[in-house]
Amino acid sequence: MKILSSMVFVVVAAAVIVISGMFYTVNETEQVVITQMGKPVGKPVTDPGLHMKLPFIQQANYFDKRFLAWDGNPNQIPTKDKRFIWVDTYARWRIADPLLFFQRLRDQYRAQSRLSDILDGGTRNVVARHLLIELVRSKGFEQEIMASDSKEMNTPIKFGREALAEEVLKNASRRAKPLGIEILDFKFKRINYVEQVRKEVYARMISERMRIAEQYRSEGAGEAARIEGEMERQLKVISSEAYRKSQDIKGKADAQATDIYAAAYGKAPDFYSFLRTLDSYKNALKKHTTVILSTEGAFLRYMQDTQ
Repeated sequence: MKILSSMVFVVVAAAVIVISGMFYTVNETEQVVITQMGKPVGKPVTDPGLHMKLPFIQQANYFDKRFLAWDGNPNQIPTKDKRFIWVDTYARWRIADPLLFFQRLRDQYRAQSRLSDILDGGTRNVVARHLLIELVRSKGFEQEIMASDSKEMNTPIKFGREALAEEVLKNASRRAKPLGIEILDFKFKRINYVEQVRKEVYARMISERMRIAEQYRSEGAGEAARIEGEMERQLKVISSEAYRKSQDIKGKADAQATDIYAAAYGKAPDFYSFLRTLDSYKNALKKHTTVILSTEGAFLRYMQDTQ
């Protein structure tokens, strides 16, 4: 009885093992290549769900269906104008043909290594064929970004960073396609000078900024002088016109006063003379004023008459 129970248990266990080996599951983020004795069998399985295979003989090899990231190591690369720079890049890729990917690369670790060879080599080739200014500026973007002197600032941009990244992507995609890989995107993450020349470049950049600032200050001082000169000119014009008008008004007033005096003199010469003399006394004889006059002078005539 015990032997029979043991045999039943063994048979059931064997059946479970066989049945479990016959089925495998694929989720939405996976794709599977079935191999038999290490060689691919049939087409890749990309539909999610439960699938069957031969137990023990066939094996399910899982690959990611999602977008994957590649992050390159910073490399020191010379540009066309012999500027040594550090270039840091990244890319996104996916396994477009899992069967071809399995045959050529087997796993993602080898794929990352192969992508490093393709993308780093492509980056070196593109950077070495272009000037530094093409890497740090965009075509049609007129504002200076990292130029270290005025000559670079005025250099026309034929390609720009986006065009160079697109060139690397195009060349790398052509080399990656036979590996079952599709490179979706490629970007320059960071570009910087090497340490040996960074200080020198920064000093030149600072000098250029100071030159531009001094130019702006000179232009501002010239404009301020022009405005001040214009203001002084307008002030003189206004003052001259005001003085002319005041003199004109004063002249007319004097003329009217003269007419009034003449009319008064014509009507009462003695009374007019008396008033003018009183005005002279008022203006000449202030408080605590001592005046020595001749008795024959005209100035004492009315004083003598009062006596």
